[in-house]
Amino acid sequence: MITTAAAHAAGAQTRAYKIHDQGGMHLLVRPTGSKSWQQKYRWRGREKLLTFGQFPETSIARARILQAQAKEQLEQGLDPARTKAAADTFGQLARQWHRHHRASWSDTHAADVLDSIERDVLPELGERPVDTIEPRDLLAIVRRVEARGCLESAGRLRQRLSAIFGFAIAEGLATSDPAAQLGRAMAKGKLSVPHPALTEIEDCRALLAACEGSDARPISVFASRFLALTGVRLNAVRGMVWDEVDFAARTWTVPAARMKLSKAKKAEERFDHIVPLSDQALFVLRGARPVEDVAPSALVFPGRSAVAPIGEGTLRDLYARAGYAGRHVPHGWRSSFSTILNEELGEEWRRDIDRALAHSPKDKVEAAYNRAQLLDRRRELFDRWGAILA
Repeated sequence: MITTAAAHAAGAQTRAYKIHDQGGMHLLVRPTGSKSWQQKYRWRGREKLLTFGQFPETSIARARILQAQAKEQLEQGLDPARTKAAADTFGQLARQWHRHHRASWSDTHAADVLDSIERDVLPELGERPVDTIEPRDLLAIVRRVEARGCLESAGRLRQRLSAIFGFAIAEGLATSDPAAQLGRAMAKGKLSVPHPALTEIEDCRALLAACEGSDARPISVFASRFLALTGVRLNAVRGMVWDEVDFAARTWTVPAARMKLSKAKKAEERFDHIVPLSDQALFVLRGARPVEDVAPSALVFPGRSAVAPIGEGTLRDLYARAGYAGRHVPHGWRSSFSTILNEELGEEWRRDIDRALAHSPKDKVEAAYNRAQLLDRRRELFDRWGAILA
C-alpha cells in the first residue's frame, strides 16, 4: 500500500510510471510531475480506466473511498464511469484541451476551434463522461456536419476530436481514441481548388498594364505591382511601413508578426522575413513615397484614410475591373512567381524559389538548424523576376 509520504516523494521521470496501492488502484506519475489516482476495471468485456482525482488535491483516503464506491456500483451492475463528476465530462475535457493549446494559437484560430466544438459537439456530448463516448457517437456528429455540405469542416472536426482524446489519454482520463478511425466512414472531401493565377509571363505583364491604364487610385496600382514583384502574401504588403525598408541595403524586412507563422514564432524577431528588392521594386516604392517627409511608422500603401491600409478586397476588385475575374487574384502572384521561375531556371533553383516565398522546409531537421538567409541567391531570383515582369 502506498503512503502519503511516498506519494509526496514520487518525483517525475522521463516516462510516466505507476505506484500501486490496494485493490488495483495506482498513482500515475507523469513526466510533467502531475499525479493521478486511477483504477482499471472491466465493463461488459472492455477494459476501462477510472480517474479519481489528482494528488494531493485528492488524498489517499478520499481516493480509497471513491474506489470503494466504484466497486459497489460494479456489483450493482452499473458502469462507474457514468456516475463520475461533471469535471470528467467531455465538455470539461474539451475546454481543458483548448486552454492547454491556447497560448500557441492565434486569436482567430483559437476562436474558430472553440466555436466548432461548442456548436457541433457539446450540445450532445458535453455532459457525457469521457469513457462512455464511443466511435458511433462521434460519427453521428461529423456526419451531421457533412450533411450541411461542409466536408472540410467535418474533417477538421474529426481531427480536433482525435486531438482531444489524445490529450485525455496523455492525462490518464481515457484509454483509447474513439475518433481515430472515423475517417474510414466519412465522406471524401472535394479536391481543393487553387487560387486563380496567371502562369504565362505575357499574361502577367498584360494584367499589370491593364491596371496601370485603369482609373484606379495610384496607390492601389503601386501596391499591385509591388505585390507582383515581391511574391509575398497580401497582408504583408497591406501592413508595410516605411521603417521596414532599407533603401541602401535594397531589402524589406517583414516582421514575423505579419507572416504566416504560429503564434509563438510571430513574437520572435528571428523569424522576420527579409525580401531582397529588385530595381523594379525600389522604383515602385520611390513612386509611392510622398514628396514631403514621411514618418517611419507611416503605411507605404494606405487606404483612403492615411491610418488604415488598402482594403483586403481592393486589388481583387482591381483585377476584376481589368477583366481578370476568375483568372487571377492577389495571392496568385505567388503561384506566378513560382511557376514561371521554376520553368525557366529548372530544378537547381527550386529550393531557393521556395525560400524566397518563405515556405517552411519539409525537412524539420533542416528547418531547425539551417538558418542561412542565402540572400545572394534570393536576390538573383528577384532581380530576374523583376527584369522579366517589367
